[in-house]
This record gives sequence, structure tokens and C-alpha cells, in this order.
Amino acid sequence: MLGIAILAIDGPSASGKGSVAQRVAEVLEFAYLDSGALYRLTALAAQRAGVGWNDEHSVAQIAQSLDVRFENERVLLAGQDVSAVIRSESIGVGASQVAAFAAVRQALLARQRAFATKQGLVADGRDMGSVVFPDAQLKIFLTATAEVRAERRYQQLIARGESADLAAITRDLQSRDERDAARTEAPLRQWHDALLLETSGLNLDQVVECVLSSWKTRMQSL
Repeated sequence: MLGIAILAIDGPSASGKGSVAQRVAEVLEFAYLDSGALYRLTALAAQRAGVGWNDEHSVAQIAQSLDVRFENERVLLAGQDVSAVIRSESIGVGASQVAAFAAVRQALLARQRAFATKQGLVADGRDMGSVVFPDAQLKIFLTATAEVRAERRYQQLIARGESADLAAITRDLQSRDERDAARTEAPLRQWHDALLLETSGLNLDQVVECVLSSWKTRMQSL
């Protein structure tokens, strides 16, 4: 990755890291990696193949051979647009489960690293700065309280015309946080060289500005 500009944004589910990373990538004219989409795609592909999310070996084989393409705003699995499907709450639960497996994470590692090109890259996920891009020039850990994140997810679902239960969403996020933090393979945590950005009281524009300012400061120091 020598010479490639990489900004890694990690954080818990519904912390807003995807929206922030996309906006930052647009401003910097960098490529964008939504690593969570790969785990959601793996969970969806496993479901469609009749493979249980607790079957590490079989799920890892599916991850290894994922037929996926990213075309602008669309995500294609085996040629089918699954952009909306992979954002469902049920597939999110599956993604969190399969992401706990070392074999699945290893199967997707090279695919994620391939997104880094001379164009530059903004990558978001759970282990972008710790495992996938440990030499990233800037690492940010983006977070917010579970209550704020649940409210954001609730509003997203309502905006899409889906039914939503705020209390259930809050419980689910807390369960995902515990599962992601407790896993032995690439656990979710703020690493020592990552900048903490707590966004509970900030809107999207403010968070994007904070990230861009941090990137500018970091680049000036190199």
C-alpha cells in the first residue's frame, strides 16, 4: 500500500460511517469501500444457497467465490441488483454473524485490499484501520450512543417505507455491539492510533467537515 492515500473509518453499526465515508470520498475524489456490504452480500448469498449463517466452512467458501459487482449506487450479486435487499435488518443480523468467523474474514481480505489504488481510498467498516489497512495515513473511530444510533436507523427505515420498532432496533444494536466487540477475530474497538469522533450531537455535514479537517491536518504533518 506504499504511496497510496488511505483514510480508514471504523465504528459500530449505524454510527453513520457509511454516509460520512461516501461524502468524504466524493470531496477528496477517492475511491470508496463499504466493507460491510461484502459481509451483507456473503450473508445474503449464504441464505439464498440454503447455508446456515453458523456454518463457518460453507459460508467462507461462499465468500471466496462471491459474484459481486459495484456499479455506482448499485450492488449486483450474480447479476441481480440487491442494493436494497442487503440493507434489510435481517441481512444485517446475518452479516454480523458471518463476520465473526476467521475463515470468512480471511476470504474477503484480499478483495477489500484490492480497492486501494493510486486514486486514493476511503474505507469504512469494523477493522479497516486495524487489519485491512493498518498503514492508513488516517484512522478514525466513529461512534455515537446506542440510543442515537437506533434513532438514526429507525428514521432510515421509516424513510424507506419499512415498519420499525425503535426499542427492538436499540436492543439489536446493543447485541451487535457486544458480538462485534467480543469476537476473537478482528474485534470492534478503537485502536491506539485511531482518532475518536463521537457524533451523537453532530449532523452529517459537521461530521464530514471534522473528518476532512483531520485529513488535511494529517497530510500537512507528513
